[in-house]
Amino acid sequence: MTSQLNGSVLKAFKILDLFAAGKIELTAQETADALGINMITAHRFLHTLVHAGALRVTSRGVFRLGYMFADLGQRVMRDGNLAGLLQPILDQLARDTGEACMATEFDHDMAVCIAKALPDRPLYVDIRIGSKLDAFCTAHGKLWLAHMSSADQDRYFAKAELTRMTDHTLTNVNALKTELHHIREQGYATNNGERENDIYAIAVPILTRHGNMVSAFSVFGASPATLQTHRDRLLESLKTAATTAQNSLYGTDNADGTD
Repeated sequence: MTSQLNGSVLKAFKILDLFAAGKIELTAQETADALGINMITAHRFLHTLVHAGALRVTSRGVFRLGYMFADLGQRVMRDGNLAGLLQPILDQLARDTGEACMATEFDHDMAVCIAKALPDRPLYVDIRIGSKLDAFCTAHGKLWLAHMSSADQDRYFAKAELTRMTDHTLTNVNALKTELHHIREQGYATNNGERENDIYAIAVPILTRHGNMVSAFSVFGASPATLQTHRDRLLESLKTAATTAQNSLYGTDNADGTD
């Protein structure tokens, strides 16, 4: 039986979600238009959020996020067990694909393994929690780069050492930027022996509701033929797992709720 939802609470979070979409300031008119409510109701919601500390008034009729979110954001980053939340989803992904799977975060210009799941067979790829992957020549790394702004990409390439790891490694910045654009458009990245010979991987992003990347899932192994032969099946499983992770992190947002 589905629990009854509180529509007023959901609307309040939809107001806060407008800031997640990139807004710095918000007015009652913008709130009313975005939520499809009248001005009186919009004012009531906004001033209630101010009273709760979630918003602050910066000038007459103009609202910004309250400082309470700075503390909450730091707490989530410090205490939020992202790896623990993703682990059971990774375990299911490994069962569905029969391949090794991994999740990453991005830190100091490297993709870092935060969780992994292994198939019920020998694996000849040594990936451990905390393993760091070069950004320019791995599926996870290229995915993170693809979701950066152009300015952040330029900053990365200005100081990155683009070492040719194998015959398949791209080291030309313009060629890499072209590939990153393609990755962003198609929604996944691959590594076909670019960091180590005969190692393949395919990765998809885990996104916020507004398209910001918070983690990534991949399947990987030591059989490049697997990537070519089973790409569509692996992609379907990866995208299903990523959607499950996104719903766990941010909710399904598919219920209107009632007061």
